[in-house]
Amino acid sequence: MTADRARRRDPERRQRILAAAADLVAARGYHEVGMTEIGAAAGITGPAIYRHFGGKSDVLVTMFDRVIDDLTAGARAIAGSGAGPQDALRALIADQLSFVAAHRTLAQVYYYEVANLPAGDRQRLRRKQRAYLDEWVRQLSLARPGACDAALRARVHAAIGAIQSVLQYRSSLPAAELDDLITGIAAAILAPAAAPGGRMEPGS
Repeated sequence: MTADRARRRDPERRQRILAAAADLVAARGYHEVGMTEIGAAAGITGPAIYRHFGGKSDVLVTMFDRVIDDLTAGARAIAGSGAGPQDALRALIADQLSFVAAHRTLAQVYYYEVANLPAGDRQRLRRKQRAYLDEWVRQLSLARPGACDAALRARVHAAIGAIQSVLQYRSSLPAAELDDLITGIAAAILAPAAAPGGRMEPGS
């Protein structure tokens, strides 16, 4: 049986491995976790992982590919929905916030451990990440016509950084209140430019 057929044979086991790896790496760090420990947490022997993944870095790469691919698919769906730029930006904020809330452990692993990947995988994932950010920049350029690309990207990074800041601490605020607060901060960063006199620019 080829490796590809073995990997397709038990997708639920594959998912258990990914979930176990995310939990362990988030708790202890990439370099402190071995394949045997990942296997034990997933309910299989360490060597059995190699039926599904080429090694520990392959597990991490698979997790990160899924993160970026899912977020990018969501961003492209929003862009293709016909929504105006401000509605699209609000939807992008909500989608990113939902991901962070629903997949906190996976998001933490991505945030802290992407630098531990082999250089080729890291560069490939960076290209994917840039494509995701481009969807935000495209909508923001419509909301802030005339702004330079560097300024648009700085705002997008700042907005996403505000959303992902919740990965670095546990807030005592109720979840709904925290979501509203973070949404407001991100939306303010991405708000249309104001015309002289404090009015929003036409078309914003």
